[in-house]
Amino acid sequence: MLKKQLIVRARALGLPIRAGIHTGECEVRGDRLAGITLHLAARVVTLAGAGEILTTSTVRDLVNGSGVTFRDRGAHSMKGFDGQIQVLAVDQ
Repeated sequence: MLKKQLIVRARALGLPIRAGIHTGECEVRGDRLAGITLHLAARVVTLAGAGEILTTSTVRDLVNGSGVTFRDRGAHSMKGFDGQIQVLAVDQ
């Protein structure tokens, strides 16, 4: 429900909201975060359309049983990563 409300309000303001989510360890460097987890999330968000939240299969696996549903968006090659990364769209 919150996702839909945010999308509606953002559209009214002319703001295309999109998100890319991955989970894993991050490095703290001074007052900044760094590491492969952030790089992968940044790559995933570039695939998202306006009003869309995309995640990796890692996130899907961790929230299994929570009631959140996903749609498969396929496996993608991403700069800096070996092999294919499975990407999913969050439905709710």
